[in-house]
Amino acid sequence: MSDTYSQIYIQCVFAVSKRECLLLPEWRTNLFEYIAGIIRTKGQKSIIVGGYLDHVHVFVGLKPQMAISDLIRDVKNSSTNFINENKYVKGKFSWQTGFGAFSYSQSQIGNVYDYILNQEKHHKKKSFRDEYLDFLKKFEIEYNEKYLFNWIETKE
Repeated sequence: MSDTYSQIYIQCVFAVSKRECLLLPEWRTNLFEYIAGIIRTKGQKSIIVGGYLDHVHVFVGLKPQMAISDLIRDVKNSSTNFINENKYVKGKFSWQTGFGAFSYSQSQIGNVYDYILNQEKHHKKKSFRDEYLDFLKKFEIEYNEKYLFNWIETKE
């Protein structure tokens, strides 16, 4: 009897609804740990979860039995409930629809890990919009600007 073996590394990026800067440093680490727990509960490998005030990067070792859209749907649903139950924000928290998913090889894991770990430093130089558009271009993903995240230009 044979089994399935794989190494699928995916970085997913998703944004806070209306791109509001709601992921505050005082509770952001708790959120990232919670999201990592969701990923592990789903039987996937959480490599690192990070982000900044208005978006999250999730880097996972994905098993082929799990659709990335199902995983991110579950991460967003559960983390929304976590944020709302803990009253981390005034009013009702939600994520924007959609996400970006970008694949990497084994040799790139360290670089992606460091990139996500240093999001706060990175966003002192580059906006989330520019970062996301760079990902789309780098990975040669065709897109329609009309269907990207709702951009709010703020000084990050």
